[in-house]
Amino acid sequence: MSKKDMIVSFLWQHVLLLVSLCVMTFGVAVCVRSMLGSSVISTLPYVFETAGQRYERVPSLTIGQYTYIMNAVLVVGQLAVLRRRFEPVQLFQLLVGFVFGSLIDLNMALTTWLHPVSLWSKALAQVAGCTVLGVGIALEVRCGSVTMPGEGFPVAVSKVTGIEFPRVKICVDTSLVVLAVIFCYVFFGAWQWYIVGVGTLFAMVYVGMVVRQTGRHLGWFDRLLAYRPGFRRYVFGLARYIVKQYRDR
Repeated sequence: MSKKDMIVSFLWQHVLLLVSLCVMTFGVAVCVRSMLGSSVISTLPYVFETAGQRYERVPSLTIGQYTYIMNAVLVVGQLAVLRRRFEPVQLFQLLVGFVFGSLIDLNMALTTWLHPVSLWSKALAQVAGCTVLGVGIALEVRCGSVTMPGEGFPVAVSKVTGIEFPRVKICVDTSLVVLAVIFCYVFFGAWQWYIVGVGTLFAMVYVGMVVRQTGRHLGWFDRLLAYRPGFRRYVFGLARYIVKQYRDR
């Protein structure tokens, strides 16, 4: 593969990664809007975002901004665990985490119309959000780029301890939920069920099922991810057109 082909392939891979993150964060936003409990990755940021709206001593940041902070802490955790075994390219997780947090805020803004009231409508929103989230995760994993910090930290712990990744992942996710509950009591003096609720427990089980099932039907995505000469011609043709227009001025 030529250098040009490698560049185009890399760019296309990360365009699809961006699409995958959009899908994931839309699912996260819908789960938050369900009011039955947010997805695991957003429980802790949701607690801090809510506390920031109520108390001056807590920074008034968005869920997405707190998600980025949490992702940055997870990357630092990888550095602490792996030390010299940490690959510098994994610092790219910081950029991916920033984009992920920004997209959460974008999708939260796009879903302001979603206000389920009845129990069945909340349950429907939760199932829909978890399904979309699971599909997005399956696509993100298939892209084969740098992992999200939420997966990168369990991978690092698994490498050092020798414990299987699924077990470490469950422990990390459970720890995030437990921390969210603890901070609920710290900030509000009570468990906030709309932040960490039955929907959160449902997400911990159901999202993984969706990821596994979706992963079995992604042949079309693999073909989309593969190298495409037509896409190469389009990209370089567009570049030549832009250069020509600039020279003609």
